[in-house]
Amino acid sequence: MNKKSGTSKAAADKLVKSIRRKTRQTYSAKEKIRIVLAGLRGEESIAALCRREGISEGRYYSWSKEFLEAGKRHLSGDTARQATSPEVKDLRSEAMALKECVADLTIENRLLKKVWQGLGIRGMRYLLPGRRCLHR
Repeated sequence: MNKKSGTSKAAADKLVKSIRRKTRQTYSAKEKIRIVLAGLRGEESIAALCRREGISEGRYYSWSKEFLEAGKRHLSGDTARQATSPEVKDLRSEAMALKECVADLTIENRLLKKVWQGLGIRGMRYLLPGRRCLHR
């Protein structure tokens, strides 16, 4: 009987953890900044602020540290974007796709120019039905 209750308890713990993971609240950058600035103002204690916002004090202090480090980097002039951010990766892949498209069209254009030059004026008459050749 111990084995069954032990495995069911482990399964229940797994289920509870997965539910907590899925329902975990995520905070936007604006919300994080608002909370950190409220803590920096000092109108209420950090513990009270964290209780009110539903976050741990450790999370508040990590956000505060990130906020201050970002401010230092900005003030020191190190504002270059990270090359690993998803937005930059998406833009790079889009640029690569556009370059490939331009290359394909350039090759197709060159091939068509060669075909038209090889046909000459008389050959154009056959490719363009209903149109008369300008040169007689």
